[in-house]
Amino acid sequence: MLNTLNNKKTLIAIVGPTAVGKTAMAIQLAQYFDTEIISADSRQFYREMSIGTAKPTKSELSLAPHHFIDSHSIEEDYSAGDFERDALEKIKTLFQTKEIMIMVGGSGLFVRAVCEGLDNLPKALPKTREQLNQRFENEGIIPLQEYLKTVDPVYYKQVDSSNVQRVIRALEVFETTGLPFSSFLQNTKANRSFDIISIGLNMDREALYNRINLRVDMMLKEGLLEEVKSLLKYKNKPALMTVGYSELFDFLDGYISWEDAVAKIKQNSRRYAKRQLTWFKKGGDTQWFDPKDQLGIIDYIQSQV
Repeated sequence: MLNTLNNKKTLIAIVGPTAVGKTAMAIQLAQYFDTEIISADSRQFYREMSIGTAKPTKSELSLAPHHFIDSHSIEEDYSAGDFERDALEKIKTLFQTKEIMIMVGGSGLFVRAVCEGLDNLPKALPKTREQLNQRFENEGIIPLQEYLKTVDPVYYKQVDSSNVQRVIRALEVFETTGLPFSSFLQNTKANRSFDIISIGLNMDREALYNRINLRVDMMLKEGLLEEVKSLLKYKNKPALMTVGYSELFDFLDGYISWEDAVAKIKQNSRRYAKRQLTWFKKGGDTQWFDPKDQLGIIDYIQSQV
């Protein structure tokens, strides 16, 4: 039985690497605590991206109310700052009738936006962004990665360097201010009106990598290539400059073979998982569990609430 004597609401954040089982755990906890789920996955917002983002299936969505799934179009730009504002408003509304809320996602910056607030980052000039995007178009991502590694090695170690949007954003800040992006990520946490319990899911690395490889195979069988073809006219949108999409755009453009594209998706997904773990472990306030340990997680939550 939950102890609610402090009259403070609780947000449970379920985090961890891709393919570890966050969606299943979030649904189990939402059912147990009779509550709803906020998705903090920066790609699942978009209606046009489904297979490559591993969205919850219709049957999964029917098991618990979800928010911020299919909430936006790929034609819209939706930032972590936008999500912070909208998610906090939704959480405030839901806490009027719920004692506990579940938030789930592997997008570290979006999780951080809700739990800690974002730093006051400078706004880049449109010309700077345009120049960096043009360089990406002409030269690909590798020169931009090397540039970021040189000017901001601290952030380079943290960021998913295959995410073009994140790399370009960091370089925008550097070129606008002359200061590394990481130097703006030092502010104190924002005060929230609710408690936060961070639950991390992880497993043996070999097992996780096998799950990632199997998930990629399943996405391809479900029609990921056709989904990517349908998004060709949006290929330069930041949301699509991500694992699973960028490799298949390269295949469709004739830059790499099908076999290489599939291998790169798996390799980049594994690298992304490693970076996710680095991000979520650096804070030190996340309690880690095996994704099968539902009872252990519930016991821990009840001991903290």
